[in-house]
Amino acid sequence: MLPLDALDPETAARIEGVLFDLDDTVLSHGVLGREAYGALWDLHEAGLRLVVVTGRPASWGEILAMQWPVDAALTENGAVAIVREGRKANKVDRCDQGERQRRRARLVDIVAAVAKEAPEVRLADDASGRVSDVTWDIGENATVPRARIRRIEAIIAEHGARSSCSSVHLHATFDADDKATGAVRLLAERFGVDVTVARARHAFVGDSGNDRACFAAFETTFGVANVAAHLGTLTRTPRFVAPSPMGQGFAEIARALLRRRGERP
Repeated sequence: MLPLDALDPETAARIEGVLFDLDDTVLSHGVLGREAYGALWDLHEAGLRLVVVTGRPASWGEILAMQWPVDAALTENGAVAIVREGRKANKVDRCDQGERQRRRARLVDIVAAVAKEAPEVRLADDASGRVSDVTWDIGENATVPRARIRRIEAIIAEHGARSSCSSVHLHATFDADDKATGAVRLLAERFGVDVTVARARHAFVGDSGNDRACFAAFETTFGVANVAAHLGTLTRTPRFVAPSPMGQGFAEIARALLRRRGERP
């Protein structure tokens, strides 16, 4: 990993869009600060495509796509996209309704199994707004020991589902997409960006284990400083790291990118 100051003008000039995680990347302990929100507007006004890439639910994405200066929100770790089209936010779910209902029923079985074995571990507050997955609170309003998380991951696997962890949630899903595959497909299908171009000309900003696929997929990647706590879960680390954590670090990344592009003093 390189310090953010090592970002060179040539790399910055290639970037056409910025994809970014939400919790503990743009949000600081769940709060959108003035500096981070201003950074989003600065990137938007510089003409860069902006896409939220988050584990948060589709219901959040519908709000973000309409209220934030972004082009789309890819939610539930790549499974469901919300694309702004004029004054509408259109949901894009590749899974048909019948199959989605079958998968939801199987997720209900996992929830019951976890509740039986680990009743103290609660579903996340945003669980009701989800389409493709189910999530437990492991770091947002509760702290769950790592050994307990591993046991729940084992239960998820026993039911044939996949699990992933962010800094705040443990996810279970029967969908195959991760943040990277979902993001590249979204850029190709909705914005007409060639897959190779998408990986080379879009930067990604993240902080934790469920960002590992994007850290590996995109050529220019950034971590906010708190990514240091998750290096053990990353097979590929971000290329550049901001000096500050969370939303402050995101703002530092935005400023560095724009300055190297000659778009800020």
